[in-house]
Amino acid sequence: MDLIVLATRNEGKARELKTLLHGLSAQVETLEDHPEIVLPPETGATYGENAIAKARAVFDALGVPALGDDSGLEVDALQGAPGLHSARYAGPRATDRENIEHLLLSLEGIPPERRTARFRCVMALILGAEDVLVVEGVCEGRILGNPRGMGGFGYDPIFLPDGEALTLAQLTDERKNQISHRGRAAAMLRERNWGG
Repeated sequence: MDLIVLATRNEGKARELKTLLHGLSAQVETLEDHPEIVLPPETGATYGENAIAKARAVFDALGVPALGDDSGLEVDALQGAPGLHSARYAGPRATDRENIEHLLLSLEGIPPERRTARFRCVMALILGAEDVLVVEGVCEGRILGNPRGMGGFGYDPIFLPDGEALTLAQLTDERKNQISHRGRAAAMLRERNWGG
C-alpha cells in the first residue's frame, strides 16, 4: 500500500500505530495531517462498531485505506468497567492522570489478587467500500495500587501484564509492542496480509 490514514488524533496511539505498521505502507498519516475530517462520536455498542465508524469516516472523506481502532481496559472487579468508556472514565475531557486516579479510587479496598484486568483493542482496516478487515488483540494482566513508569499513555502506568515484572509504562517500546493489545491486533493484520 502507498498510504494508510489512521483515524486518530491521539498522539500516543498514533506513535504506536506508526511503529506497528512500519513497512506495511509506504506512508502513514494521521488526522493531524487531515484536520478537516471529523470523527463520529464513540457511540457504538462494541469496540468493533466504534473502530469501523472511525475508519469509515476517513475512508469516505479521502478514498484511501483507513485504519480505525478502539480499545479499552476491562477490570473484572468492576464488571468490565471502564471498558468502552476508558478514555472518558473520569469525565468527557478527563486527562490520563484523572482517569487513573478515578480507577484506583473505584478499586479501593480490592486486594491485588482480585485486580485482574485486560486491555482489548479492535482494529478495522477499510481498503474499499466493501473491503473491511477487523481484528482483535487482548493483553491480560492486573491493576497495581500505584502508577509505575513514565512511558506509554492512558492506563499503562498501572497495568502489569501477565508474566512481566514491569508495567506497560516501564517496558521498552519494542517489548510493549510485542505483548500489548494493540501490538497483538497489528500482528494479526500482518498475518492477514492486509486483506490481500
